[in-house]
Amino acid sequence: MNKTIIITGGAGFIGSHVVRLFVNKYPDYNIINLDKLTYAGNLENLKDIDKKSNYEFVKADIVDQIAINKIFEKYKPDAVIHLAAESHVDRSISNPTEFIFTNIVGTINLLNAARTVWGSDTINKLFYHVSTDEVYGSLGKEGLFYETTAYDPKSPYSASKASSDHLVRAYNHTFNLPVVISNCSNNYGPNQFPEKLIPLAINNIKNMKPIPIYGKGENVRDWLYVVDHANAIDKIFHDGKIGETYNIGGNNEWQNIDLIHKLCEVMDKKLNRKQGTSESLITFVKDRAGHDLRYAIDSSKLKNELGWEPSLQFEQGIVLTVDWYLNNNKWLENVVSGDYKMYYEQMYTNRN
Repeated sequence: MNKTIIITGGAGFIGSHVVRLFVNKYPDYNIINLDKLTYAGNLENLKDIDKKSNYEFVKADIVDQIAINKIFEKYKPDAVIHLAAESHVDRSISNPTEFIFTNIVGTINLLNAARTVWGSDTINKLFYHVSTDEVYGSLGKEGLFYETTAYDPKSPYSASKASSDHLVRAYNHTFNLPVVISNCSNNYGPNQFPEKLIPLAINNIKNMKPIPIYGKGENVRDWLYVVDHANAIDKIFHDGKIGETYNIGGNNEWQNIDLIHKLCEVMDKKLNRKQGTSESLITFVKDRAGHDLRYAIDSSKLKNELGWEPSLQFEQGIVLTVDWYLNNNKWLENVVSGDYKMYYEQMYTNRN
């Protein structure tokens, strides 16, 4: 293999799409999927590639410094694509400490391990840190997030990600560790854990259950199809400039309530229900603490310098997403019931 890459969080929603892309597109790369398998890590996401000769799964917690050091010493990776993170804002409000350990301590452990293994020989090495637009804070009705926008995180989740971004930049500046960072907008698409807005709504509509909407549904997000995000990561990994930050957005701003109305329309058609049936399920609930009003990303740097732009608009992507969930009922049932956790036991526990 001419390159060994550790991808952290590779069993998660975005991570699994990145792992699949790299395993299939680069047969000469040895892809090591390092994941703790928390509630959001699902190896069923990768059933189609888990027998590939250039793919290997390693179960480990990035907070465990000793374990991470051993893994880096064993595989001596040429690169790291770091996606492992606690990422749900609601969970960060109820349990901030877990986010501090995973997102900050876990990142510093990976940085230290890479620095130790690479030493002064950093030619063709790369630490790629995947982050979020939420580190920039909240926008009013106008304006966009740029790579130069000052950080202003508003939740324990975004504060922990902001801290990890700063650490990655500090290791580049202080230790000359070769790094790149990308900050993405809200992702959607196949394999997303159904605590997030779109898969939660799809599942509830399918089962005629209430669709909970915070406040009045006025919050605005820029939506990025996960396959487009994986392709952007591929482009930045291979062509991005060391030390640079790249914003990845979908150019798809939607107010939450408008997004849900669109989703209801699509679901009614797919389920052969009378139009308006799903909209009757919309239920407004008490707003989340510190709920940011609007996020919107300017991705022109990525387009102008590296030639990437999203391949589809939300109206197309939401149809693809709905089709995937409706065609993968078993996957969704396993996630909702918790049965997906057995896949690791079945596939990996007795392998050695």
